[in-house]
Amino acid sequence: MHFQAITRIPGDPILGLMEAYAKDPNPAKFDLGVGVFKDAQGLTPVPRAVKIAEQRLVDRQSSKSYVGGHGDAAFGRLLCQLVLGKDSPLAGATQTPGGTGALRLAAEFIQRCLPGRGIWLSDPTWPIHETIFAGAGLKVGHYPYVGADNRLDVTGMLAALEAAPEGDIVLLHACCHNPTGFDLSRDDWGRVLEVVKRRSLLPLIDFAYQGFGDGLDEDAWAVRLFAAELPELLITSSCSKNFGLYRERTGALLACCADTEKLLDVRSQLAFIARNLWSTPPDHGAAVVAEILADPELKSLWTREVEAMRQRIARLRNGLVEALVPHGLSERFAHIAEQRGMFSYTGLSPDQVAALRERHSVYMVGTGRANVAGADEARLDVLAAAIADVCK
Repeated sequence: MHFQAITRIPGDPILGLMEAYAKDPNPAKFDLGVGVFKDAQGLTPVPRAVKIAEQRLVDRQSSKSYVGGHGDAAFGRLLCQLVLGKDSPLAGATQTPGGTGALRLAAEFIQRCLPGRGIWLSDPTWPIHETIFAGAGLKVGHYPYVGADNRLDVTGMLAALEAAPEGDIVLLHACCHNPTGFDLSRDDWGRVLEVVKRRSLLPLIDFAYQGFGDGLDEDAWAVRLFAAELPELLITSSCSKNFGLYRERTGALLACCADTEKLLDVRSQLAFIARNLWSTPPDHGAAVVAEILADPELKSLWTREVEAMRQRIARLRNGLVEALVPHGLSERFAHIAEQRGMFSYTGLSPDQVAALRERHSVYMVGTGRANVAGADEARLDVLAAAIADVCK
């Protein structure tokens, strides 16, 4: 029996939440667990700009042949402009199966081309970061990000990066930090940049939520600062959230280099690694993004749709804090309105999270991370009352 010694790995807790939520017969339940945007009807919509672009592609597409190792060239060029600005530095994009694929490609690139380098992740971070980089054989370290008081610990973060071995990689969340929702200020970013320069660290910036924080260009501010100030930089970009292309797996790894020859060297390595991971990336989502970004009218429509999503998330954050006022909890949870993006580190304990689920059918991750974008704007008072109940 070849498989006799194989044991079962526990299921992903978020997928387990999805299953429990689906089985819950309570019509007043809340799904604050899964990381997808939801509209006022509780649906994860396909943006109108995406539907229009898809129809155009269907009408004119004459082949389903492979794209090259770096993916759709127009997609890569236009995504570099979206992330880095029109006057972007020397950069190239390698298309990947989603942001997760971009992270795995970065991990394999670091292991192959920068042997012996460790990588530093925020504490906390998206749990898959840990498994991706450890799975590629990298030594993983952690820098403080949020303290016991549920506030940013910039001092601790800077101290940890100062102590990191020279040349190590530091993974930074560009905006809408997952899972906390706490973002660095521009002054904080400047201080991090100083340490990165002084310690010769290589930043890997995870940019999964462009447009969901303060706006498309505003959210790219730190990325563009680092690209302008540093000769080398890696950026992972995802089109899952802002283009609503979750299941199409559309992302890219962007590499910024000091000169053209070195960029060609780096891209050759990335293409080689990608060939051995997925050969060529799926094209549909990338073709949709390229169609949107290349057409001024379609891009304008998409930009408005992203802004509408961003504003909805902001309303939900502010509305929940306001709904907690009658319960005397608005100050305790004021940070929810200060955070950015879909996720919030609420500060609720695992026991309180369990009580929310058992007593009120409110589903969120056991750490207290809530997907604010999953809340029902018309029932924020109900959600606030449930939170107040478990905080007694």
